[in-house]
Amino acid sequence: MLRPRMIAIIWLTCLPAGPAPGAIAPAGEGRLPPVVQSEIDRMRISQTPMVALVREVNAVGAAVYRDSDPAVRAHARKAKAQAVRAVLRETASRAVLRALHSDAPLRERMTWFWFNHFNVYSGKRDIAAMVPDYEDGLRTRALGRFRDLLGMTVIHPAMLRYLDNDLNVAGRINENYARELMELHTLGVDGGYSQQDVVQLAHILTGLGVRIDERIAPIPPRLKAYHVRKGLFEFDPRKHDFGDRILLGQKIAGGGLDEIDRALDLLARSPATARHISRRISAYFLGVPPPPSLVERMAAAWRRSDGRIAAVLEAMMAAEEYKTAANRGLKDPIDYVLSAARLKAQGGPILNAETLVDWITRLGEGLYDRHTPDGYPLTGDNWMNPGQMAMRFEIARTISRDDFGLPDGPMTQQWEHGALPFRLQPRTAAAVKAAGSPNQRWLLILSSPEFMRR
Repeated sequence: MLRPRMIAIIWLTCLPAGPAPGAIAPAGEGRLPPVVQSEIDRMRISQTPMVALVREVNAVGAAVYRDSDPAVRAHARKAKAQAVRAVLRETASRAVLRALHSDAPLRERMTWFWFNHFNVYSGKRDIAAMVPDYEDGLRTRALGRFRDLLGMTVIHPAMLRYLDNDLNVAGRINENYARELMELHTLGVDGGYSQQDVVQLAHILTGLGVRIDERIAPIPPRLKAYHVRKGLFEFDPRKHDFGDRILLGQKIAGGGLDEIDRALDLLARSPATARHISRRISAYFLGVPPPPSLVERMAAAWRRSDGRIAAVLEAMMAAEEYKTAANRGLKDPIDYVLSAARLKAQGGPILNAETLVDWITRLGEGLYDRHTPDGYPLTGDNWMNPGQMAMRFEIARTISRDDFGLPDGPMTQQWEHGALPFRLQPRTAAAVKAAGSPNQRWLLILSSPEFMRR
């Protein structure tokens, strides 16, 4: 029987060899070793709520807009950039530490998947200080119901800023968020919606916005009951279009947030959404375009469970199509870096997260750095190029060195007896066997074609 730590290693090195269906949400999920939890607890993002963090970072650069002295403005701009980098550095390190050490690694994988699916770019406007809270919101719901994930993103200030819905007001419609909500987040580009549906949804989303200041201008008595403020999120009825709408052939009666909830229910329960999200999840885990029959099995599980992600994942892992298609796709940069570090450490603590974050960035998949709302590519062919391979070999060489700080655990000594959580082909195994030192053995294993694939 596999020990939890070994399960964790396998999940991030070669998922198809992972635990059986039913074991994907083990009790105590999310626990970290005390030394890692302590490292995260010391971070400023752990000690400062999002509202205070955003106001604090914004205040650092306020002189950029308020002072006429070029020197003062330049100083403020530099200080603001440093404050933003500090927040993002901590957030990325936290994500890597959780991914490396959590006793529920599938939740961490799905947290990254959902961040990429509901992507926001940290470099836009004042989003950076909102990212830690946004990521935590996705993580909490990563294996739950899709509708809950969708609802969280729709009212989160990071998403409302990124897709400009805080500029979408009655009489001055901005369709940006409505379009991406249907095309990327739910139905998919082939999901059967029309331009008229986009316009209707944009009207429904009017009034969803962000308020940084504590002050609120007086609201007319007839609209007060509709006003909602939670943290930086605000539903402002003065900016909302209260007219009735027809969305995907269904009537959505005019109202406040209830109207938006009904629209989200409609989108989340659409068969097109079930297929679109199932296709993306399976592409992510396989690294190759999934067989249509696998997508249909997952979509059926979606419909039976009302969009419960854990049930969809169980259906995926139980399907023969999944087992047949496994081990073909190239790992993306994040999976490659984290799985290589974890395999070498073999359960030992890895606290030098910033080095791993830097490698991921240099491989082209920087955390919170994707500018476009479609997120990073999910299939391995997008990462297959000479520059990518050269960088991976260099990373493998660095991790293999004794002075990098990761232990040379028993797995390399016992690799001939099947201790590796993946199978080496005969030519690779012969080369590993002929290696002159443990360092060379690690280099060959971590740069082998077998380890590069999911």
